[in-house]
Amino acid sequence: MNAYLTNGTIDFLIKLSSKYPAIKFHYMSGPSNDVAYYEGTSQKVFQAGRDYEVIVQSGELQDTGFVVMNNIPIIDEGRPLFEDNFKKRRKDVDNQAGFQALRLLKPARGNTYIVLTQWDSAASYEKWKDSEGFKMAHAETKPPAYFADRPFVITYRMIEKDES
Repeated sequence: MNAYLTNGTIDFLIKLSSKYPAIKFHYMSGPSNDVAYYEGTSQKVFQAGRDYEVIVQSGELQDTGFVVMNNIPIIDEGRPLFEDNFKKRRKDVDNQAGFQALRLLKPARGNTYIVLTQWDSAASYEKWKDSEGFKMAHAETKPPAYFADRPFVITYRMIEKDES
């Protein structure tokens, strides 16, 4: 399955729904930008968007909630190992209260993967970060050798179309 992501003003992004009614867009607002995301189709509608392959998925994306995108740059030689390790992950997050969805997005271009998790609220995400499951899932003390750079996190809140 493919996934597509682009930035823009929320007013501009929401107009995509009327232009492409067959596509289920998810709209998000973050501290410095707004985002439109969709998946499941090969139809590319973003001229300046980013394309991904969904490597791992769990849960269904909702129209409401809190989204965390962990951006992880991976060296080319490390991609297979990173993907394999992720597929073998402990699935503690999937059973965490407030968890809605998870996607591991492999970039079509570039080297930055995205681990997208969606929660019913920021509070649920914070509880996950304080949990034993989180500590076990992130137990490594130093970054793996296949990290090309330091990962970074961007958070968003979901925006429903009629909210804008």
